[in-house]
Amino acid sequence: SAALAASAWKGMDAITRAREISDDNLKRTLRLQAVMTQLETDLAQVTDTQIVKGLQFDGANLLMTRRTGAGVRVVVWSVRDGRLQRWASADTTQVGALQNHWRTAGQLQGREPGTLVALRGVLQWQVYCFRGGAVTNCQSSGDVVKSGAPSGAVAAREQLPTAVRVQVGLSEGSGFSGLLTRDLMLAPQPGQN
Repeated sequence: SAALAASAWKGMDAITRAREISDDNLKRTLRLQAVMTQLETDLAQVTDTQIVKGLQFDGANLLMTRRTGAGVRVVVWSVRDGRLQRWASADTTQVGALQNHWRTAGQLQGREPGTLVALRGVLQWQVYCFRGGAVTNCQSSGDVVKSGAPSGAVAAREQLPTAVRVQVGLSEGSGFSGLLTRDLMLAPQPGQN
């Protein structure tokens, strides 16, 4: 009877541990899915304001200007110390405030108010741009188009890609290991084919 009780206890303990492992795996998977959904949502709302860039990747930081219900905001995704982080400015409809947000976004240290750690255990990341039917490094010169400025002058600016490919190298600290690759569409821009 004691041996039977001990066997039953070990069986229950194994079931409990298996459930905990399963729950942990589910939580990690849901977290990763939520992070990728937020990144996809940000990219789907990227807009070319012609005041600041709509999208820029400098090898460490992905800066974007995105539409919101109250105007536009600047969002930065970056990898620092093994953490994928997201920072967002306040919404604005003012040109000067948007320019200030963009300047601030280019100088982030990763500890500013509003910075959220989206995912831990990130080894590296890379962003590629889909332009003109080809995938290129977003740090290349991109497609430069000429547009008429209000004064009648012609200004050169970089055309937004139609989509981006995000590759995130994950370590055991994230609950995963390997390379995650996602292709994410940007919103169509006026005048862009």
